[in-house]
Amino acid sequence: MHVAVLFFAFALTGTTLALDNGLMRTPPMGWLAWERYRCDIDCENDPKNCISENLFMDMADRLAEDGWKELGYVYVNIDDCWSSKQRDDQGRLQPDPKRFPGGIKKLAHYLHNRGLKLGIYGDMGKLTCGGYPGTPLDKIELDAQTFADWEVDMFKYDGCYSNATEQELGYPLMSKALNATGRPIGYSCSWPAYQGGLPPKVNYTQLGEICNLWRNYGDIQDSWDSVLNIVDWFFENQDALTSAAGPGRWNDPDMLIIGDFGLSMEQSRSQMALWAIMAAPLFMSNDLRTISSGAQSILRNKMAISINQDALGIQGRRIVKKSGIEVFWRPLSKNASALLFFSRRTDMPYRYTTSLSKLNYTAGSYKVFNVFTDETASLKDSTEFVVSVNPTGVVMWYVSAPAKFNLRQFYQGGTLHGRVYDDREENAIPRVFL
Repeated sequence: MHVAVLFFAFALTGTTLALDNGLMRTPPMGWLAWERYRCDIDCENDPKNCISENLFMDMADRLAEDGWKELGYVYVNIDDCWSSKQRDDQGRLQPDPKRFPGGIKKLAHYLHNRGLKLGIYGDMGKLTCGGYPGTPLDKIELDAQTFADWEVDMFKYDGCYSNATEQELGYPLMSKALNATGRPIGYSCSWPAYQGGLPPKVNYTQLGEICNLWRNYGDIQDSWDSVLNIVDWFFENQDALTSAAGPGRWNDPDMLIIGDFGLSMEQSRSQMALWAIMAAPLFMSNDLRTISSGAQSILRNKMAISINQDALGIQGRRIVKKSGIEVFWRPLSKNASALLFFSRRTDMPYRYTTSLSKLNYTAGSYKVFNVFTDETASLKDSTEFVVSVNPTGVVMWYVSAPAKFNLRQFYQGGTLHGRVYDDREENAIPRVFL
């Protein structure tokens, strides 16, 4: 039996579990320094690329002046290595005086004046991963207030040099401390990544109550192998992860490396499409001053962004896994869905024959829009078609029609977003056609 589900119920359920700061109801978008610039502090010999206020002001200028902001890319996030090696006389964190001579608050104002938001980084250990002063348990309230005083808009809390007990105490404490400042500050937790990323060690219900987003897995590197490792982990564990995501609470597979050195154009489209299916935060880590037109076109793809930013906030799933080809599906607002065909071949295009009915679509006619070519077509559910997918590439469709899907596949262990599946809902709940 097909299931008729009122999707707003899913969204409302997500709301009750999300951190109550009203932020990040769709996945946050912006730019983050780490993958591209790491801990480059050599401003004498590498002034354009070192971790300094000039780098973040440059990227803010590009977001504001080159059309990125209008697409939703509004965060400019500082990662590790921004601070002085010593706290100030009052015990507060302070930026490196040579690399951030204007201070963080001045930098925040620079971004705010351009309609952007500033993110900053900290770590629960006595030291950050890069060896700078951390924010251990006894400094949480002080540092949260310092970030609020600086008018920071997002805080990423890493976990290097901390243990499981400190993390169990510290991540909830920081959530309370940030909220207590009275300033809306999006909260990114790295807690799951330090606990293996999966239940029972990771309590995703609790995470949704204290964090807006969280890193589940290791850092991305500038390579296709790294992207594949992340994708494989997320979708092999999708039964444990998809129900954790929703408005205000997102799984974070890490940065977009599109525009760097490790991905081809096909692979760049694949990362963008897969991150859209996953309802992942879209934080670019690249050089917006020199980014190629090809990489820009992928990162600026309005349909891919709209799929990523869909208001329902339901994370997509892999529904087909065969040798050389995988298919992913995500339900969307406005009676729509996203379908993604992903080739694992590296030698030649994969010609995949299927039909919408084989992909759990119910009877009816559908309109299909190709996200990366802008081509359109109409398909009946029973019509067989062939999709040709380039090596390591994707074909992504936005699918709309007055028809409903078989949503049983989204119920794992009888639940989705905390709601128990019941066949009687088909009669009890108004039908919503996707």
